[in-house]
Amino acid sequence: MTYDSQSPLIEFLRTKLAIPADSLKMAIRFTDSSLGSLPMILWQYGLIDLNELDQVFDWLDSREQWEVNGI
Repeated sequence: MTYDSQSPLIEFLRTKLAIPADSLKMAIRFTDSSLGSLPMILWQYGLIDLNELDQVFDWLDSREQWEVNGI
């Protein structure tokens, strides 16, 4: 997944979960090098808790449903 395709996710993480930009940059680097998903990397490194991880997955699911339905 490229940075461009993650832009809405990154914006969500910055605005809704208040993840600092430096933390996101580090997580993105780890995502690129390990081929992991950004939400899982954030959780593994303690940058988000399980509740926030659940919020991210809910947000991703709702976005995916909107895209599938053309909304």
